[in-house]
Amino acid sequence: MKPVDIRAKSEDELRDQLRDLKKEAFNLRFQQASGQLENTSRVRDVRRDIARVQTILSERRTAQ
Repeated sequence: MKPVDIRAKSEDELRDQLRDLKKEAFNLRFQQASGQLENTSRVRDVRRDIARVQTILSERRTAQ
């Protein structure tokens, strides 16, 4: 996910996406702990996407 795509979304959409990404991160951690995770790079990608969304949200809060 690119920052340009994230900036195009509204705050409500970003909050929903953040919630979904956190759920996915939880599920990936669970799969990794049980040895069922096949795509290990996805954990890193999801963590970075979460950080990107949080950064955009905090930028918008400080701009107000």
